[in-house]
Amino acid sequence: MILDADIKAQLAQYLQMMEGDVLLKVSAESDDVSRDMLALVDELAAMSTRIKVEKTELQRTPSFSVNRIGEDTGVTFAGVPLGHEFTSLVLALLQVSGRAPKVDQKVIDQIKNIKGEYHFETYVSLTCHNCPDVVQALNVMSVLNPSISHTMIDGAAFKEEVDSKDIMAVPTVFLNGETFGSGRMTIEEILAKMGTGPDASEFADKDPYDVLVIGGGPAGASAAIYAARKGIRTGIVAERFGGQVMDTLGIENLIGTKYTEGPKLAASLEEHVKEYNVDIMNLQRAKRLEKNDLVEVELENGAVLKSKTVILSTGARWRNVNVPGEAEFKNKGVAYCPHCDGPLFAGKDVAVIGGGNSGVEAAIDLAGIVKHVTVIEFAPELKADSVLQDRLNSLPNATVIKNAQTKEITGTDKVNGITYVDRATGEEHHVELQGVFVQIGLVPNTEWLDGTVERTRFGEVIVDKRGATTLPGVFAAGDCTDSAFKQIIISMGSGATAALGAFDYLIRN
Repeated sequence: MILDADIKAQLAQYLQMMEGDVLLKVSAESDDVSRDMLALVDELAAMSTRIKVEKTELQRTPSFSVNRIGEDTGVTFAGVPLGHEFTSLVLALLQVSGRAPKVDQKVIDQIKNIKGEYHFETYVSLTCHNCPDVVQALNVMSVLNPSISHTMIDGAAFKEEVDSKDIMAVPTVFLNGETFGSGRMTIEEILAKMGTGPDASEFADKDPYDVLVIGGGPAGASAAIYAARKGIRTGIVAERFGGQVMDTLGIENLIGTKYTEGPKLAASLEEHVKEYNVDIMNLQRAKRLEKNDLVEVELENGAVLKSKTVILSTGARWRNVNVPGEAEFKNKGVAYCPHCDGPLFAGKDVAVIGGGNSGVEAAIDLAGIVKHVTVIEFAPELKADSVLQDRLNSLPNATVIKNAQTKEITGTDKVNGITYVDRATGEEHHVELQGVFVQIGLVPNTEWLDGTVERTRFGEVIVDKRGATTLPGVFAAGDCTDSAFKQIIISMGSGATAALGAFDYLIRN
């Protein structure tokens, strides 16, 4: 038994939604992964008369493809798609059977109009919460366009292949044998990267807004909803909907929701915004703000949007250590997401830079996977909660180095060590290892606002109790502001505050 009773009960309901027969072509041998894969396939077939199984030989073993009867759809799973990828398998079964994917018609038309042969391969780990978005997007494209194919490859099942390609971050996508991209990508982002996305000109020459929100995270979504509910013309520019939340795994402190995960919350935010009359401009990044009669926001594609008020909710990103080797070895041993990339370092030595909650939590998670983890903290003491420190100190394969300044991440084609300086003695030390996880907090995405609104020395936008900045008509909310605490629920509240503040401003001016 691969699937437990609860999962099978849920799966049975989904399989009833299949609209046509599906053929699973299976390529297996006698290894453990093959046996698990065959067990999974047999369980699926036993649960639905619409699922047929046929033995074959595919490019990789173990693997299986999901096809319509008499037609190869190009959707293949190499390995056993459980963990976070189980949803990808269920959706593939439904979509190949004929059930329409939940994708905007405009996107469907773009996919169907793609010409040429495109063979995608995505390397994943089953614990990666970013990977399913990419796998599901490319599977949809394969189902909709016969010239596109996609194979999900579990890196743990094909470790030699992963090592030979020096893959040290997931998801990593190859197109026709060449590196295409890494990290989370939506279907729209993939299309844009292929050069088949929407024309940027469609964002130009729009009528002025009453409220224009810059940023699509919790603060931006909240601001857009509160503004739209006032019945005023509202627009939102988002580089990616969900923002930093998309990179968050478990969320247990959103009041009223005992547990959710970042990607799920981000999808809910976007769905909620779409319930209102909000002009959504996704995959767009602001690069300049200027106050004239109206507030003008120039996008990187050259379009200029105008609005009576603007709400800045551009959030924050992972802070870099800014030492030699960090940029050079990003995705070649330098990583920022232990949940996603941790399994790629199984049995290896790694370091975590940062002794706050995120750093210590990362070290604890990694200790269960890697050979040894070293925590490097700049301050004389760790800043993490005591319960986390106690757990870390109890681990036999974890070392903590305090009062240490990271000097360099070393390597040739990939990371082979880290150099730090003992701040008490000035002595330089080198630790040989294969991976470095950076966990030293966030930096606000506000560089593009130079010379406009007042910011703190850390780059945070200064706001008053109504969310107003120092520039009349411009408000701000969320992690890009000088809010005392950076939390999802606080960002949502500040987004609502900024929207109400903007509405009051419109009434008074």
